Amino acid sequence: MNIFRLLGDLSHLLAIIILLLKIWKTRSCAGISGKSQILFAVVYTARYLDLLTNYISAYNTFMKMVFIMASYATVYLMYVKFKATYDHNHDTFRIEFLLIPSLILAVLINHELTVMEVLWTFSIYLESVAILPQLFLVSKTGEAESITSHYLFALGSYRALYLLNWVYRYVVEDHYELIAIVSGVVQTVLYCDFFYLYITKVLKGKKLQLPA
Repeated sequence: MNIFRLLGDLSHLLAIIILLLKIWKTRSCAGISGKSQILFAVVYTARYLDLLTNYISAYNTFMKMVFIMASYATVYLMYVKFKATYDHNHDTFRIEFLLIPSLILAVLINHELTVMEVLWTFSIYLESVAILPQLFLVSKTGEAESITSHYLFALGSYRALYLLNWVYRYVVEDHYELIAIVSGVVQTVLYCDFFYLYITKVLKGKKLQLPA
């Protein structure tokens, strides 16, 4: 554990809290991509199956359980409780184009050809692109509410901080994880336009708009 990983975890947790509060308080999931939330649920399920086999620390176990439960709670709120507010018409990204290539890549490029290792690698690859349906939805509708923008910024910050975590670990511990680093770079790059617009518009009180 180092400060960058801790801040990354807290940023990730903040993103989840912002999203759940937004849905619960407004009683609406308008502007949120259910397809991205499904992908995140798949990511955390595949990655944290080691909860059944390995114990690292109370903190590690707690955070993993929070991410898994929160992802399924979000999917439930969107597809069951507040289903009537879900924007099916604009959330049309074909997630199979992300799921299948991520799985194939995980089978071909991994550290060890075992079920748990392939699932972990699959989750890393899939997480790097899981936000695409959300960005596609924002681009398609032309704008995003401030609360949705805050959620996306916190989520993007989590990945950027995890990259700094890997830099720190390489410098201090002489340790790195190439698959996680490359995937983290890809994910962070996907947020670059959003980060710029967030800083120049949302923080000045303007509504965020992405080019179609």
